[in-house]
Amino acid sequence: MILIGFAYCATRLVPGALLGRTSTSITHDVVVQQVKAVAKLVSSEATVRDVIVYENTWYGSTKRSLVVVTGRLLAGVDLRDNPDVSIDHARRRITIRIPPAKLIAIEIRDMRTYDESGGLWNPFTREDRDAIQRQARAQLTAVGGQLELIRHANESAVELLRMLLARDGYTVDVALRGA
Repeated sequence: MILIGFAYCATRLVPGALLGRTSTSITHDVVVQQVKAVAKLVSSEATVRDVIVYENTWYGSTKRSLVVVTGRLLAGVDLRDNPDVSIDHARRRITIRIPPAKLIAIEIRDMRTYDESGGLWNPFTREDRDAIQRQARAQLTAVGGQLELIRHANESAVELLRMLLARDGYTVDVALRGA
């Protein structure tokens, strides 16, 4: 009886990995927060990587993390922002003035932690990982500005609209509003 009790306790207290068995359980629930119609013309896309070094010190105890983030930046024109369109059938001319391009989406594709060390009395928490996620998004947004992605998106949108609408002998003039 004592031997059976000891064996039962050992299976509960000794980690499963030592006994040759492991168990992983993953559950998830999807919550749809909002669905809405959009009219966005994505005209440029860039895949970027950035390195984030997170460091936090509390009473002399420092935690550090080195994370490499891969993201995709999408830039283009929001066509719900009232583009001006005029069609002159007699002259076979279409004139369009579109709003300037902007950063439409930032998708974080991958975050890999290459080094993480918690302080003696300053361990990593959910709040730290959330701060790293926010920093990654902010840095990817800044990178979008450095890549001249908006300028490229403006040029691509103008060219794309010209190609799409230049049919049946019509001439298409596309310009950016405010330019």
